[in-house]
Amino acid sequence: MELVDIPKIVLHIHLDGSLDLELAYKWLGEDGYDYSFSEVLEKLRVDKECRSLNQYLEKFSLPCKLLNSYERLKEASKSLFLKLEKEGVVYAEVRFAPIKHVNDKLNINRVVEAVIDGMNEILKNGKIYGGIILCCMRDASKEDNLKTVSLAKEYSHLGVVGIDLAGAEALYETKNFKYIFDKAKQENIPFTIHAGEAGGISSIKSALEFGTLRLGHGIKAIEDNNLIERLKNENILLEVCVTSNYQTEAVKGIHPIEELYRKGVKISINTDNDTVSGIDIISEYKYILANTNLKIEDIIKCNYDSIDFIFNDKVKNKLKEMYK
Repeated sequence: MELVDIPKIVLHIHLDGSLDLELAYKWLGEDGYDYSFSEVLEKLRVDKECRSLNQYLEKFSLPCKLLNSYERLKEASKSLFLKLEKEGVVYAEVRFAPIKHVNDKLNINRVVEAVIDGMNEILKNGKIYGGIILCCMRDASKEDNLKTVSLAKEYSHLGVVGIDLAGAEALYETKNFKYIFDKAKQENIPFTIHAGEAGGISSIKSALEFGTLRLGHGIKAIEDNNLIERLKNENILLEVCVTSNYQTEAVKGIHPIEELYRKGVKISINTDNDTVSGIDIISEYKYILANTNLKIEDIIKCNYDSIDFIFNDKVKNKLKEMYK
């Protein structure tokens, strides 16, 4: 099987970090900015000088400013799902933080509805399945984060499949956000948590104590053999994003994806932010194959194993049939 033919499962991709460059260029022009296309690219994509997650996150400032209307949010969502479909992705969970897009003309409900509506325009073609994950933010107020959880419940039958905790992990410790996941469990909302990227082992342990079955990144687990055994025993999936990890310097040297996989930890291969990182899922597969001893069969297994961890139970069997 060729890479293009693999039915791909993408569980960790950010809407604002994967904003189509042509759309960004068009909207900047509409907003009165006279940037060349190369200048837009420079503003949205990290360069080789990126040295930390905090520096990486600076690239999200412009997309959040541009995604300021129902129409633009819908178009961005539609564009991303169409792009993923063309790459052979059969299931995608796209995440974003609704609170980042609220303004005096756009309330938080319309923000969520716009992204759902854009997704559904592509899903109706029947070539890709998916859902939306709403991100609580580490730098947001408790009130705003609990509002995001409530929104996930409100739209749980309309396209939202779960929640996440995102943001500057090194500045805001995971242990301080238990209230989010207590509420999520109370409302039966599935969740994943960014942990073990810029933060260390303690961040992962806090996420596990909250009851997560998925970790956004989680690659710092490689530093603790006991933690690796716990991930295996508790059947925890790591949403791994190799290129992004190098760009944020969460990883220096050999990436632990292969070692974690060989030790029996469940792995989902993802891109994190296609535009910010300058990649797509196929190029990410190519990089892994070229820089590890993993084979195409291992990538297929990672995709197949990921199906058990998706937040949309209704399509699990359909997805598994694609691998037979």
